[in-house]
Amino acid sequence: MADKNEWEEKAANLLKAQLKLKGITYSQLVEKLEAIGVEEKEANIRNKLSRGKFTAAFMLQCLTAIGASSLSLE
Repeated sequence: MADKNEWEEKAANLLKAQLKLKGITYSQLVEKLEAIGVEEKEANIRNKLSRGKFTAAFMLQCLTAIGASSLSLE
């Protein structure tokens, strides 16, 4: 079974892949999050994704903001 760091990396990679798939930069993600009432700075997003440490709520906010309707865990 994967350890905590592997799960964090998997979560970060999943979110990064969705951003890349949609062609959305971190700067654009900040704007899209603002549009749904979530305030984040680009540097904070960059740090969260590089560390892989963020809440499930943050991930759901990002996925909602970018219009992701489905995910593949593969």
